[in-house]
Amino acid sequence: MSRLVRFVLVLLTTMAASGAPAAAPAVGAPDAAAQTILHLLDYVGVDYPEAVENGKVRNEEEYKEMLEFTGQIVDLLKSLPAVPRQAELGAQARALARRVEEKAPPAEIAAGSGKLRWAVIEAYAIEVAPRAAPDPATGAKLYQSLCASCHGADGRGDGPAGAKLEPAPSNFRDAERMAQRSAYGLYNTITLGVDGTGMASYRQLAEAERWALAFHTAGYATPAQSIAKGEALWKTGKAREAFPDIGNVAKLSANEVRERYGEDAVAVQAYLLANPAAIAQGKPSPIAFTLTTLEAAVGAYRGGERERARQLAITAYLEGFELAEASLANVDAPLVAETEREMMALRALIQRGAAAGEVERQHGKVVALLGKARERLSADGLSPWTAFAGSLLILLREGLEAILVLAAIIAFLVKAGRRDALPWVHAGWGAAIVMGLLTWIAATWLIGLSGANRETTEGVTALLACAMLAYVGIWLHGKSYAHAWERFIRESVGAALGKGTLWAMAGASFLAVYRELFEIVLFYEALWVQAGASGQGSVLAGVGVAAVMLTGIGWAIFRYSVRLPIGPFFALVSILLALLAVVFAGNGIAALQEAGLIDADIVPFASLPSLGVHPTVQTLAGQALVIAILAAGFFAAGRTRRPGSASTSQGPGPG
Repeated sequence: MSRLVRFVLVLLTTMAASGAPAAAPAVGAPDAAAQTILHLLDYVGVDYPEAVENGKVRNEEEYKEMLEFTGQIVDLLKSLPAVPRQAELGAQARALARRVEEKAPPAEIAAGSGKLRWAVIEAYAIEVAPRAAPDPATGAKLYQSLCASCHGADGRGDGPAGAKLEPAPSNFRDAERMAQRSAYGLYNTITLGVDGTGMASYRQLAEAERWALAFHTAGYATPAQSIAKGEALWKTGKAREAFPDIGNVAKLSANEVRERYGEDAVAVQAYLLANPAAIAQGKPSPIAFTLTTLEAAVGAYRGGERERARQLAITAYLEGFELAEASLANVDAPLVAETEREMMALRALIQRGAAAGEVERQHGKVVALLGKARERLSADGLSPWTAFAGSLLILLREGLEAILVLAAIIAFLVKAGRRDALPWVHAGWGAAIVMGLLTWIAATWLIGLSGANRETTEGVTALLACAMLAYVGIWLHGKSYAHAWERFIRESVGAALGKGTLWAMAGASFLAVYRELFEIVLFYEALWVQAGASGQGSVLAGVGVAAVMLTGIGWAIFRYSVRLPIGPFFALVSILLALLAVVFAGNGIAALQEAGLIDADIVPFASLPSLGVHPTVQTLAGQALVIAILAAGFFAAGRTRRPGSASTSQGPGPG
């Protein structure tokens, strides 16, 4: 559950980081030591053949370096934050160091270092890809100004300044050696340098510049005909499942691509390294991405790769179908619910290790539903009417929850004569709008928020909002007895709100608004693309109409709620906040299930996402727990406010 810190870190770390690649840590922040470990593993895997051949030392200095580097890897792993797999990682590192001491074959060391490298990346959730497509022109210019003097104008390691260096500068035209290196490995070398060699650190370059230089350098060993072949394959849709985004282009070596996806994918990767912008231009539709990724998941499951199959199935939903949900819901909401349910059932079968035939049958059901979804959504984009309706309903649906929370809290403060406390509430929702804008900027220009991070942020925000709404709802329920409230106001209105309650109200207003804005940003980002140029005007029209409607709804709720008698008003508001707390609890747990952080055991039960009701044991149990807490809180608060209660003239409990 420590991954939940991504709620705050997923946006802030990616915006603040300017050195090593941004990491969304799983357990605290693995510092530069993690990057150094990956760098050393990459170096060992690639350069070990220079040190050992046929069980004998080929180069004494290189061999000493391999021993030193593997020893450093063992020590550095001990310094990283504790994770469940840390002991396993340490054992792998010691085994690798031991095999280097025993002068094991280069192929074994390359495989072992690669396996450990991926284990470290997965254990610490280290992001190993650029935030945006690197600029080839920038990479070429930087290479000529910074690298050509040592590595040569065309990358052969024969530059004039490198003639006296020992060891000699790398030859980037060495196809066999470069096939073992990823663009990320090169990025790390550019960032950290290599001790004991002429390769200095270029950390002073901007992150985007280092990625551009890494992508440019990675392409030297690839013949022009291979790049041309990759372009032709990419334009016909080949290897799309291998490169759904820039991640695999950056983090996989050519050898790893060949092993996982075949020879054609190697050519496609070469093309994408030279033309990274093509990934965004050729991005498949959400439904198409879902279909290809699920096919890869089932293939991995057949091959015994259960965990990889599970991750692919999660990715298929988060990075694919979820992005089409908002649009599809406007034309066929039952189809959305059914597809979600069957995709969750497929993930559950993979999770529990069901027979391959059972997984394949469930996959067939999902494919049939996705085919229907594709038919419902035009392949050429949404119709103008569907785009308008989708835009209108997204903003109305997401905005109404936030308005209900804000209107309830503001009306309470006005009714209590505590307008001095309104700045707390306004500060809460104002900060949420600023954070929503930053999220939009980050998601559009700085980073591509992964589906897991999106769902984690949504889930954590919803659960925190649930807690604060429950707190405020119980507190307000204690004021629902008119005589107690009037007496309290007369005697101690100046102390009506303590700091704890003020912070809870500010927090509730922030979380209620930010959660909705976060979802709005993501839904509109997908809707804008799906609408196409012909439907984007309709999207904007939908936003405008929805904004006007929400303004009217908010005004009406506020105007008429403050006119209600004291007792009914507080009873109504407390029940409303309690209901929203239950809704947020269900949706928050469901989001964490979709991110793969919580198991999902499906049960035969109604699915009402608008009320936070999802047919799983975990969501229903979570909502039942919240209801029990609210019932106990309401009962306790009511007893202390009834006529004759000793605390009738006291201040509010939670405040």
